[in-house]
Amino acid sequence: MSGRDTELKRDSALKGELEAAVQTRKELGETYESELVDSFLEKVEQRIDATVDKRVRRRLAEQQMVIARGGRPAPGGGGERNGPGAAFALAALSLVLAIPLSAIAAVQTGLAGMFVCWAGIVGVNACFAGGKWLGRKTPDGDWD
Repeated sequence: MSGRDTELKRDSALKGELEAAVQTRKELGETYESELVDSFLEKVEQRIDATVDKRVRRRLAEQQMVIARGGRPAPGGGGERNGPGAAFALAALSLVLAIPLSAIAAVQTGLAGMFVCWAGIVGVNACFAGGKWLGRKTPDGDWD
């Protein structure tokens, strides 16, 4: 089984968890709503932590390989913000987190909450893109 197959399996497991939480909320009513939301968010947090840990371990292993080969590690941790991978990762993470956040916002505050939720998601992505755009320098390194 490839790494991509494992990720798809984990995504479907997370989706199943969300569906189970929503169904349980329908059956139990509002009495246990906060506990259900907290439980689901804890699972999402664990998933994010595992992903971040995996990326950090991979980055450290890459740096150790460069050092072992006699090179020097790239300044700033490898220039992760310079490649398209970081933008894609943020976009993918935003979409994955948008599902539970939208559900929570819709249940708690309705359509207005969903608009605020999506405005926040768009804002985070816009700030990332804007920061990346503002961080670029001209070829000679001067702003003039």
